[in-house]
Amino acid sequence: MKTPELNWPQGVKTFVAPDAETLAESLAHRVADLLKARLAEAPRASLAVSGGSTPVPFFRVLRRQVLDWTRVDITLADERWVSDNSEDSNTRLVKEHLLREQAASARFFPLKQDAVSARDGQPLCEAALADFTWPLDLLVLGMGADGHTASLFPDAPELPQAMDKSNHHDTIAMTPPSQPQERISLTCRALSGARYTLLHLKGDEKLATLTAAFSEPDRIFEMPIRAFIKPDLEIFWSP
Repeated sequence: MKTPELNWPQGVKTFVAPDAETLAESLAHRVADLLKARLAEAPRASLAVSGGSTPVPFFRVLRRQVLDWTRVDITLADERWVSDNSEDSNTRLVKEHLLREQAASARFFPLKQDAVSARDGQPLCEAALADFTWPLDLLVLGMGADGHTASLFPDAPELPQAMDKSNHHDTIAMTPPSQPQERISLTCRALSGARYTLLHLKGDEKLATLTAAFSEPDRIFEMPIRAFIKPDLEIFWSP
């Protein structure tokens, strides 16, 4: 399929497929190849994935890939502060669609902890991630129509702290007024430290958002995804 005619930033790699299922295959094989390459040179590899409906076909293909999953750490880029059995839980999504078949033996680090609020739970989350393999080897991001990624929402009062590269924390509680639930997110520093960053998108609306993000790239607080549009970013898109 022909790559959409956008003013792509220099160094950004694009992968375009005719449909979501074909794109999921390409993305899963790319992630598996990168994990295998990392495991060939390091004792463990780490992967952060995003939630929502878009990555489900990708998860179902990735979980069938043959590699040493016992040496792979998986976490989420962000999570809603809801119970694990909630329909809105990214943890539930990962357990149902990714941590099965070959990938069942991966080591999973959920972000949601046993605390009333995301703010109260953030120190617990930080402690739970202490044994995670840092820095991230692979990061698979999504993007909202407002230009948010992970839970880095433009209207969140915590966004300046979340985007501050000098913030030494790996996680941060986020309370965007536009969202019905509190969130916990990996910080920009933790996310941007990934060796490989892949952006998984579906639909013309997301393509229009991406076009807007390419303009005025320094205005990251208006569209936080701009902080991750840099050379070597790999964008996977389908209609």
